[in-house]
Amino acid sequence: MPITPATATHSSSNGTADAILLELVDEDGVTIGTAEKLTAHQPPGQLHRAFSVFLFDERGRLLLQQRALGKYHSPGVWSNTCCGHPYPGEAPFAAAARRTFEELGVSPTLLAEAGTVRYNHPDPASGLVEQEYNHLYVGLVQSPLRPDPEEVGDTAYVTSAELDARHAEDPFSAWFMTVLDAARPAIRELTGHSAGW
Repeated sequence: MPITPATATHSSSNGTADAILLELVDEDGVTIGTAEKLTAHQPPGQLHRAFSVFLFDERGRLLLQQRALGKYHSPGVWSNTCCGHPYPGEAPFAAAARRTFEELGVSPTLLAEAGTVRYNHPDPASGLVEQEYNHLYVGLVQSPLRPDPEEVGDTAYVTSAELDARHAEDPFSAWFMTVLDAARPAIRELTGHSAGW
C-alpha cells in the first residue's frame, strides 16, 4: 500500500497515532475549519469536504468497488469507483486522483469535474453520518486494476442495466445513488446517451 499522510502511522509524544483531519465547510463549500475524521462523522455530523469518482471503461461500463470489510464506515458494501476526503488544503481533484491510485492501483486516463452535491446520509448500520459537500469527477480507466485489499474487497464493471439489477440485490453505500444521480449529466456527456446512463 502506498504510504501517504492518511496511511502512515505517525507517533506523537504520547505514543498515539496522529489524527486524520477533514476540512469543514459551510453550505457554499467555503472552508471554515477542520475536525478529526471519526468525530466529523458522529451524529449529527459536521459538514465536510469530500469527493466521489466515477470511472468507465471503453464500453461505457461503470467501475464499482466493494468496500473492504475492515473499513470503519460502510464495510462490505458496493459504491462508486472511489470516494474519500481531501486533506485540509488539498485540492479535491488532486485528492481524487491520489486516492484512486492508492485504492485501485490505477491512474485515470481522463478525469473531469462533474459538479458538486451536498447531502446528509445517516448510515443505520454504523450510526455514522455522511454530512458532505461532495466534489464529483468522471473519467476513463484503461489500465489493469491493482486494488489494495485493505481498501477494496472486490471490483466490477457494470452497464446501467446491470447496475439496476445489482442495486436491487446487493447492499450499496448510503450515498451512492445521491452522488450517481448528481453526476449523471457529466456521465452521459462522457459515455454518450447510447450507454444508458
